[in-house]
Amino acid sequence: MSTIDWLVMGVTLFAIVSYGMWKSRGTKNIQGFLLADKKLPWYHVGLSVMATQASAITFLSAPGQAYSDGMRFLQFYFGLPLAMIVLCVTFIPIFQKLNVYTAYEYLEKRFDIKTRMLTAFLFLIQRGISTGITIYAPSIVLSSILGVNITYTTLFIGSIVIMYTVYGGTKAVSFTQLFQMIIIFGGLFCAAFMVINMLPADIGFVDALHIAGKMEKLNLIDTSFDWNNRYNIWSGIIGGFFLQLSYFGTDQSQVGRYLTGSSITQSRLGLIMNGLVKIPMQFFILLIGTLVFVFYQFHQPPVFFNEVEVNSIKNSIYKNDYNTLETNYRQLHSGKLVHLNDLKTGIDNKDEELINSARTQLQIAESKEKEIKKSVTDLMVKNNSLADINDTNYVFLNFVTKNLPVGMIGLLIAIIFLASMGSTASGLNALASTTVVDVYKRLINNDESNHFYLAFSRWATVGWGIFCVIIAVYAGKMGNLLEAVNILGSLFYGTILGIFVVAFYMKNVGGKAVFYAALITEVFVFTSWMLELTAFLWLNVIGCLLVMFFSYLLQILVFRDSKIEIRN
Repeated sequence: MSTIDWLVMGVTLFAIVSYGMWKSRGTKNIQGFLLADKKLPWYHVGLSVMATQASAITFLSAPGQAYSDGMRFLQFYFGLPLAMIVLCVTFIPIFQKLNVYTAYEYLEKRFDIKTRMLTAFLFLIQRGISTGITIYAPSIVLSSILGVNITYTTLFIGSIVIMYTVYGGTKAVSFTQLFQMIIIFGGLFCAAFMVINMLPADIGFVDALHIAGKMEKLNLIDTSFDWNNRYNIWSGIIGGFFLQLSYFGTDQSQVGRYLTGSSITQSRLGLIMNGLVKIPMQFFILLIGTLVFVFYQFHQPPVFFNEVEVNSIKNSIYKNDYNTLETNYRQLHSGKLVHLNDLKTGIDNKDEELINSARTQLQIAESKEKEIKKSVTDLMVKNNSLADINDTNYVFLNFVTKNLPVGMIGLLIAIIFLASMGSTASGLNALASTTVVDVYKRLINNDESNHFYLAFSRWATVGWGIFCVIIAVYAGKMGNLLEAVNILGSLFYGTILGIFVVAFYMKNVGGKAVFYAALITEVFVFTSWMLELTAFLWLNVIGCLLVMFFSYLLQILVFRDSKIEIRN
């Protein structure tokens, strides 16, 4: 990056972080550190919820996902508005009425201590690993810019986020996220404008959409039903509904965001705002990735987008083999331009025969490109068995750093860092909240001053920060980060949601039944995942329904004589 880009990025980051820390000064008790004293308005809650979900993974991996697989990932969010309605009707009033710090406090009131501890434990595992992945995402950026090993950048960024979160707590996170989202929206619109502006003179926005559509990148809706299809309208609405309901209703990183609302109404309005804005926002991000795909049809793309791995192979004994493959790749791309022009002509003249002919030739060329790319990644593995051979996370980053004008690069890199800081800080804050409130204060020491618990919360944040950094070091082996986070969540979210659904709606089921039902369900979920019996989104549905089924079955067959005390 240029000096101006570094300056833009540095000033943006410094200004936002300084504002958040300034607004959070004077935090003197655990409620202020964990819940921002419950004084935030609805729009603040809504933007904070969105910022927590929209990590750097969203802005790095989502465009790469659209580049390689089209826009069908959007269907993943179709269940979100329905989930927000259920949360507003059921979850928020109960949590606010009980005046809880974490969602899991309610489970002890409804069931017993062991059910609360089991659910908190499942959350801590899942969120700890997920937060580590969110730290890894911006490390990719810094590694690519500086050309250094990603392990060093991961350690550096992780340290910064830990210090920032330890100082300010939830209040710093929330106030920082407010301005993060404003800058993020502005930066995304600028990025989209620049992509369109850099297309060939005779290719406008509508032409780009036509080309993307003919090359099967605008596959927004898939109405087919297939258990193994990750993204179709059914898995999106049904599986996505269960995943989003569990994420926003039982994951402390999100529950902690809307518990900061000054009233039930403010919390509800914040979640409704998220439900209305999230799908258009994700559509726009995926559309940028699709436009980047069209851009690289007319401009030579790299054979592999991760420059660190490319530089490694170029400095190895396999450099001649790599150079030969890269030359073949460039020649193949040059030949594609003829077919692209034919496709454009066919679209302009509505000549279906020419369109089909050009599309067939382009598909053949793309198939050959994939073969060359496979040969490149095979070389990388031969050179280094630990090489990161999935480059979808680097597509948008490569485009930004190689093609955008000075100043814009710094702004977009700052956006990626801001997104990471917001989601990572929320994750660390949630992990600390659950550790202090649900574990330490409940099981170990419940008779200390507010000042002591505030200090312990900060130390818990440090401890979880170190754990997440260790996870981040190994996150590169998980493939596309956006999918990795959601797959990981799906292994736990269904079970956790099932526990809460039983708590809210199955009043004849007690703590013993739901506790053992959750353990049995987790075995089923992990077995289904390892055997690849179904697409990961369905695991959320399966997990929830199995907890409900086994809870009822165990209650009537095994624990029918157990006393059920409803305390909510």
